[in-house]
Amino acid sequence: MDVQLKRGILDVCVLAAIRGEDSYGYQIIKDLKPYVELSESTLYTILKRLEAAELLTVRTAEHGGRLRKYYRITPGGLRHIEEFKEEWKGIMAIYRYIAGEEETT
Repeated sequence: MDVQLKRGILDVCVLAAIRGEDSYGYQIIKDLKPYVELSESTLYTILKRLEAAELLTVRTAEHGGRLRKYYRITPGGLRHIEEFKEEWKGIMAIYRYIAGEEETT
């Protein structure tokens, strides 16, 4: 798979994982596991990139005597998911054409 396409998909997967509620690294990996395997190093690279793009925010809170970073999606992150979904419709049309599944009228 094209590296840039995969990167974009992984970014949206991480945003979708925190769309419903704040979450932390291990939980995000666990939530995504049925759909995509992510290493911790890959996840934290993605989280830093999304934070820099202001698609999520980070807060630190104590949990079990340790500090844990919690991630929250921003309105920009929600818009990013919606834009991805719209773009994906076009990608699927191209896929159907390539796969010979295009409807003829």
